[in-house]
Amino acid sequence: MTTYHFVAASERFLTEEEPLEEVLKERRRHYAEEGREIDFWLVRRPAFLNSPELSMVKKEVPEPSAAVVSTDATFITFMKLRLEFVLEGRFEAPTNSIPEPLASLN
Repeated sequence: MTTYHFVAASERFLTEEEPLEEVLKERRRHYAEEGREIDFWLVRRPAFLNSPELSMVKKEVPEPSAAVVSTDATFITFMKLRLEFVLEGRFEAPTNSIPEPLASLN
């Protein structure tokens, strides 16, 4: 099982109101320079928020939602500080309630 860390907010906030694309593009460039594999993803309408263990988070995040998910806790802490108005959390996957950590709802 893997621990995934995330910041979540409304999809509009993350993708239109914040310079998220610029932040993620810079992070990809930095990883390429270091020869690191990408360990972060933008997930629109994340299915993991529907799991019972994250029900309190789901209540706080406006719909439709989006999340930046990573296996790097430090990066998600940076994103929380950078974006400010997001909820931060973590989950383990795969599990019965979260079989696919990066899945989106239709």
